[in-house]
Amino acid sequence: MKMTDLNPLNSLRKVISLHNLNPNKIMGQNFILDLNLTQKIAKAAGPLNNITVLEIGPGPGGLTRSILASGAKKVIAIEKDKQFLPALQEIIGYYPDQLEIIQGDALKTDYTIFNELDDPIRVISNLPYNIGTRLLFDWITSPIWPPFWESLTLLFQKEVAKRIVATKNNASYGILSVLTAWRANARILFDIPPQAFFPSPQIISTVVHFVPHHDPIPCCLESLKKVTKTAFGQRRKMLRQSLKNLGGESLLKKARIEPSKRAENLSIEEFCRIASFL
Repeated sequence: MKMTDLNPLNSLRKVISLHNLNPNKIMGQNFILDLNLTQKIAKAAGPLNNITVLEIGPGPGGLTRSILASGAKKVIAIEKDKQFLPALQEIIGYYPDQLEIIQGDALKTDYTIFNELDDPIRVISNLPYNIGTRLLFDWITSPIWPPFWESLTLLFQKEVAKRIVATKNNASYGILSVLTAWRANARILFDIPPQAFFPSPQIISTVVHFVPHHDPIPCCLESLKKVTKTAFGQRRKMLRQSLKNLGGESLLKKARIEPSKRAENLSIEEFCRIASFL
């Protein structure tokens, strides 16, 4: 069944025209207009019956419609750009009591409030390109763990997605890879071509699904952040040199790590072992 059969709301192209909506390049806005594709993204998050969904940057509401049409109990959408609020109000008219719009900055939102909800939260978002990595980093490095979310289904630039899921001995392996793998299982689901968006970006987008580890390897968050940042800050150098300011060979000996290794050669367990001796 096509999404157009499920939803009598105006087409997204008509919504954009009626409200004179203009994507803001500076804010990284690119909209998916094909509701069959937004339905595919919503389905990738799993069954949504009785689930509360958090969406960041809904824009004209294409993905929002698909999430609601997939049976979500409620969608909480955070939108910074006021121009989209009238279009989102139209969706509220069709899904009364199921859509809550928070007009604000996703980077400044206090997500700890969602830990207090009784319902599990799934985050499903076509993240604005300019904040996606920072948002993920903030969520993955939250001092409160387990997190407020039971899963994340997010769109990133393909190159960012590759960095997120990269494993050791891979050129894309870095700080984001280590911190993500430490606290969650992340896997790439599918790519979305540039022509699926309005306006069309010059890059391929990728949908990534995350499920948190409720019992990650015991490790001090701040120590792990310090070790990964320092090691990958000079990723081509041997650890004896890149970690010199943190203790160098003495630190590595305590952690039973070969000093001639480089940051990209270390497993998550090895990074945590080094961090435990800071």
